[in-house]
Amino acid sequence: LNNKCLLSFFLPKTHRCPLLVEKHLEPFRLSLEKLQDVSARLRKDMLRGLGKHAHHRAAVKMLPTFVRATPDGTEKGDFLALDLGGTNFRVLHVRVLEEEQRVLKMDSQICAIPQEIMLGTGEKLFDHIAACLAEFLDSQKLRGQTLPLGFTFSFPCEQKEIDKSILIRWTKGFNCSGVEGEDVVRLLKEAIHRRGVSPEPLPAIRTGSLRVTLWFFLLQSKNLKQDQTTN
Repeated sequence: LNNKCLLSFFLPKTHRCPLLVEKHLEPFRLSLEKLQDVSARLRKDMLRGLGKHAHHRAAVKMLPTFVRATPDGTEKGDFLALDLGGTNFRVLHVRVLEEEQRVLKMDSQICAIPQEIMLGTGEKLFDHIAACLAEFLDSQKLRGQTLPLGFTFSFPCEQKEIDKSILIRWTKGFNCSGVEGEDVVRLLKEAIHRRGVSPEPLPAIRTGSLRVTLWFFLLQSKNLKQDQTTN
């Protein structure tokens, strides 16, 4: 690209280099036939993922997500959330007021995940997560409190229980040894214990978006309190 044509991308359409623009847009234009082919392939992979006998070899796993209830406005309290799904890892503290039915406070801290940790051992990865959590608890003066902790672990997992989820395989550039086929919540708890975070948070897991995780653990915490009251 010469400077004149490069700058032309920011000018009105009538002043652009039309042939150059068309050339660069051409690879992004898909014919109806190609779109139909993509749709058919995706549908085939989704059906394979839903199949009882084909699921284990499916590229699209179609893993079930368990939602016990939806928010009703009575959720309240303080919650921690961990969000791991890329080269950055996020820790959050959320406070919700039932009376106002809104999030009163949301503080967060972002920790980078170096390449050597992404490709190292699982123990080093979870130790790094626990270290970030401990640093955040200190900065927020939350040490000594026992809070529900939601773990957004955005990788293909088979969820067995609310606090048990088995990693099927790594994606997004991660390839930590000793994690595939293991319970990632157990690995997180062990790392928190090694770090000496006391009292330990109460971790459970949710694979998916952070927003879903936050609402999910608001509900789970409320259900847990109800169960404790009943017992």
